[in-house]
Amino acid sequence: MKPVLGCLIAVVVALVLIVVVGAVTAIGGYNRLTTLDQAVNAQWAQVQNVYQRRSDLIPNLVSTVSGAANFEKSTLTEVTNARASVGRVQINPGSAPSDPQKLKEFEAAQGGLSSALSRLLVVAENYPNLKANSNFQALQAQLEGTENRISVERGRFNETVQSYNTTLRRFPLVLIGPIMGFSQKPYFAASQGAEVPPKVDFNFGSPAASPAK
Repeated sequence: MKPVLGCLIAVVVALVLIVVVGAVTAIGGYNRLTTLDQAVNAQWAQVQNVYQRRSDLIPNLVSTVSGAANFEKSTLTEVTNARASVGRVQINPGSAPSDPQKLKEFEAAQGGLSSALSRLLVVAENYPNLKANSNFQALQAQLEGTENRISVERGRFNETVQSYNTTLRRFPLVLIGPIMGFSQKPYFAASQGAEVPPKVDFNFGSPAASPAK
């Protein structure tokens, strides 16, 4: 009888230990993922901040450029429409997207605005009076700095997401993470030359800045 009782006690002790270890692992994993998830959200907010800063520069830029005589109205309209398209992509600024398609839509809208701004600056090269405008020069400098910050913050976002996703893929969190409500997060797509911050060339007076003939 005693050997049987001893076996039962051993089994109970083993089960208790398993439950305790499992609970500690789950709690520790939850806390770790929560910390990393918050880090991703914080970095996403930084990305949103730099994109918003660029968006905030556009009304003044358009107003300044539109003051140049005979400036191409279609170029201004393109920038204005692209900025409006960005505003139609609704993503919570305080919570990083978990839907890859939503992030693609955000990237596409921001990419369209980048292209429209680049074309506006190329066209502005043909207006010497505009290039000499001190307000326009200041906006150019701010836009250049913002473009570089966008590249930096996007890179930091991808690094933070990588840390979160890697932790979530590890055992045992790969099993219990989804149960606790955690899922993989998408990255910003890497484009060719993404390791180099995009350069906005404002040196309109140099031969390199002249339009191709």
